[in-house]
Amino acid sequence: MAVPSGPARRNVVLGALALTLATGGTARALTADSTGHVPRAGDGAGRIVDLALPSTALGRTAKVRLLTPDGWHARRPARRWPTLYLLPGGDGDHLPWTQDYGIQHLPGLRHTLVVMPEMPLFGFYSDWWNHGAGGPPAVESFHLREVLPLMEREYGAGPRRAVAGQSQGGFGALSYSARHRGLFRAAASFSGYVHPHQHPRAVRAAMDYLGLDPLALWGDPERQRHVWEAHDPAYLTDRLAGIPVHLSCGDGRLGPLDPPDTLPDEHIPGMEDPDDPFPADVLSPTEAIMEAENRTLEPLLRASGARVTTHYHSGTHDPAYWSRELRRSLPMLLAALHG
Repeated sequence: MAVPSGPARRNVVLGALALTLATGGTARALTADSTGHVPRAGDGAGRIVDLALPSTALGRTAKVRLLTPDGWHARRPARRWPTLYLLPGGDGDHLPWTQDYGIQHLPGLRHTLVVMPEMPLFGFYSDWWNHGAGGPPAVESFHLREVLPLMEREYGAGPRRAVAGQSQGGFGALSYSARHRGLFRAAASFSGYVHPHQHPRAVRAAMDYLGLDPLALWGDPERQRHVWEAHDPAYLTDRLAGIPVHLSCGDGRLGPLDPPDTLPDEHIPGMEDPDDPFPADVLSPTEAIMEAENRTLEPLLRASGARVTTHYHSGTHDPAYWSRELRRSLPMLLAALHG
């Protein structure tokens, strides 16, 4: 769901803005493989492959984009490649990494398989509680029990894995790494919603705004607190001990990558705590919330033995910063993959 805040920029409601800038390449259809997945290669250099994956976990066909390394060949590649998983924001759009950020032009990724799966709107990288009934959307199961095994069975992904994500994807990168200890060698979060139980009213407000049932995700933040805590990285920091973790976030104020005429975020009723209002110069309450959560999480990670690096900066909840921060953290991610 797009939530525009003016002609100068498009803000994200906790990561739920559809990023739909023009694609940089034209895809061509390939024949379906033996599993029924339909790859399409494009981008001129032929390194981008799109997959349509029938997903039981989501109850529909879902999409995954690959950025393939030099020397990669389709159809069960003989070689196993270090693999970087890049996770989208709450809008679930997996295309901005290549369409908007141009990661296919980064020399450092020419020897790495990059996997970019989609996610349902505001899926929060979780198998939804659904009032105790479970069932779709089972986002975690889609990513880790469907996409990841398929990548390693059919597309050359190896056991050296790292993960990064923007906005809600930053939560996913840390939550997945903690909930599945040892699965990823490093994790990076860009403006991540990394401690949702610190701001449960923001989760409810955003889901209400998007027309979603706020209790279907993890239930009530107190009555089902155990469900919230089982996904929240702030309660799982001991499971991130020993791995590199990068946190970056803005402060919600006008920053160097924001145009001077940047407008405030779209107002989301119920997001602001009346007992703790946002400062008057905060244009992006979403980013201000993210900063508070990152600053809460950082010392907990350090105390648990995670190898933490941070970059706090001025700026709003905007893709320009996520593109910059990916490049900033890429040496750390690649060192974990190739070191």
